[in-house]
Amino acid sequence: MYSRENHQTWQRLYERMEDEWARYANRQFLAGLDQLQFDQAAVPRLEDVNRFLEPLTGFKALAVSGYIPAFNFFDCLSRREFPTTVTIRPGDSLAYLPEPDIFHDIAGHVPMHTDPAFAETLVQFGSLAHRAARRASELPNVEQRVTQLSSVIKALSRFFWFSIEFGLMTVGDDLKAYGSGLLSSFGELELAIESPGVQRYPFQVERVINQTFEVDSHQPLLFTVDSFDQLFELVEELGEWMLAGRLDDVAPGEPDVRPEDIESFLERD
Repeated sequence: MYSRENHQTWQRLYERMEDEWARYANRQFLAGLDQLQFDQAAVPRLEDVNRFLEPLTGFKALAVSGYIPAFNFFDCLSRREFPTTVTIRPGDSLAYLPEPDIFHDIAGHVPMHTDPAFAETLVQFGSLAHRAARRASELPNVEQRVTQLSSVIKALSRFFWFSIEFGLMTVGDDLKAYGSGLLSSFGELELAIESPGVQRYPFQVERVINQTFEVDSHQPLLFTVDSFDQLFELVEELGEWMLAGRLDDVAPGEPDVRPEDIESFLERD
């Protein structure tokens, strides 16, 4: 399935991240790397990854070939399946890409899935998506459902972005990364921790769901949590906000909500 060049690209990506991970990754990520026993010289096979991963938290990597609509993505999480891109970036494009590839999904995300508290947080996102779909289905017409879902999906996407993808954790006097967009990006990981040009704030639901972001540039603003227990509580708070209607009119702006994202929720309930 993978060419010699593909395997060389994986090895180059992995080798240049090792020192960065040792300096800036949270301890759960590093423990996950040890447990998963990746071969740094070859693109991993998902069946081999799952052989180590599934006994730990019940999660498994699920091969996908392209974009997954929002509800389908979150629904996979509720079943402890993580949609995993099987293609790898070109060897001349080692820097962070706005679209995921197998290095981002396997080396960036999957080590975190070995941690039980983090895994439960992912499952919670799936539960929120189901509640959002049921709640929208109770509205009297499609136009109202689309309006509500457009805002709720935007809020969920922003929360996921600033936590699961680009989250930071305060560990004593240090900052560590747990977000997979950071942990798979050689250039951005150090910037996120060290750069005085990056604004860092304690994670607050109200601020995060109204904060726009761009996928094709380094993030100038990030949010911190103290533990995965706190992150779990924040997702619970997000769910309470949704049921109270407080996600129905979040600030406009990025990210865009695709028509297929809306349809995925409407078709569910």
